[in-house]
Amino acid sequence: MNPRHAHHRHNKPGDKPRSKPPAQPQNSPLKTLDRVLSKAGVASRTEARQWIAAGRLAVNGKVVKDPEFWVNIDRDRVRLDGKPVRPGKKIYLLLYKPKGYLTTFKDPDGRPTVYDLMKEMQQWVFPVGRLDQDTSGLLVVTNDAGLAEHITNPEHKVPKTYLVKCSTLLSEEQIDQLRHGIELKDGMTRPARVVRIRDRSNRTVFEITITEGRNRQVRRMVEALGAKVLKLVRVAIGPIRIGTLQIGQFRPMLAEEVNLLRSAGH
Repeated sequence: MNPRHAHHRHNKPGDKPRSKPPAQPQNSPLKTLDRVLSKAGVASRTEARQWIAAGRLAVNGKVVKDPEFWVNIDRDRVRLDGKPVRPGKKIYLLLYKPKGYLTTFKDPDGRPTVYDLMKEMQQWVFPVGRLDQDTSGLLVVTNDAGLAEHITNPEHKVPKTYLVKCSTLLSEEQIDQLRHGIELKDGMTRPARVVRIRDRSNRTVFEITITEGRNRQVRRMVEALGAKVLKLVRVAIGPIRIGTLQIGQFRPMLAEEVNLLRSAGH
């Protein structure tokens, strides 16, 4: 009997639960649905199970909410959010997120998300890390979970660079505080690279490069100086800068850029 049928046959009242099919060989086309996603590099097993439970996966046109549903990857059509999951084909994009857009898949309040900017994408991809609603700038968008983990794991210290417009003039002493570390509620920040760009109309514009990604970190660092962030744009991830990319647009990454990101940080 096909393992999928064995696993999914409904038990009659009083029946003992059926055991799972035996483990399949590595090269077997039969995989559980959560493993299909993790093997394709789309998500970790934990994330995959959450997405499946949320009804975001369909197999051969039918929504499946059981992560241990058996799939034949040679024959079955697996779709995530309506887009095919194809193991092996990696996609790497750079997207310039506009202010006002969320990096989540869907917003219960109907606010726009970065997925609205990528409707023509035929294959499912995800943004690496997050930019909050009021922050614009560079996002890596991919289906390569390994690269995503490298960029977002603070232990790898992949630098992210932001252009900041501040509500006040910052003294050199305040700039030095940003460089050397600021005490926040969740601890001292790592040393940062800070370059003053200009002072104009009682406002300082500066560029800051950090190697960690705490929630709202740059905003909180500036607030700790007694100022507010008026504008925040992420202009670089590692050595990859936003360049001539237009706001709201995306482009494929060059193979050289992908390799630079893989080796960025420590």
